[in-house]
Amino acid sequence: HSLTNQGTGDVSQLEPLLDQIDEEICQFTADGAYDGTPTYHAVLRHSSGARVVIPPRSNAVERPNVQACCQRDGHIASMQIDGRLKWQTSTGYGKRALVETAMGRYEGIIGPRLRALSCLAQQTEAAIGVTILNRMLACGRPKSVRFQASAGAIK
Repeated sequence: HSLTNQGTGDVSQLEPLLDQIDEEICQFTADGAYDGTPTYHAVLRHSSGARVVIPPRSNAVERPNVQACCQRDGHIASMQIDGRLKWQTSTGYGKRALVETAMGRYEGIIGPRLRALSCLAQQTEAAIGVTILNRMLACGRPKSVRFQASAGAIK
């Protein structure tokens, strides 16, 4: 976890967060706010074999001779050929929704806002909330399953 002020961008926290992970990561998935060379460089410095799955901006174009972004170019080409939905399926991007679900759990259990007034106290409050959520999840992770209701069951 990392708690910053409103003026700090998410991407600036990527390397410090990756530094907390000792093992190699197989895949890094993030939303479009992370699209860009700095993200690809940071992830690949941490785990050279990682698959980086970030949707490129809608106006993104392939850039020849850009080594770190060759994965990004593949995403751009795939979206142009097959469309965004097929790209999401083929890359597993839809699993990012699980992170959104975890954040929803955090807000549901801890609350949608911090109560502390000082920045240091807010960082401590967030750290406690993350620790509580992680301990709860370690006891038993919820398993989400798609369920197709039959037409007759809906009234």
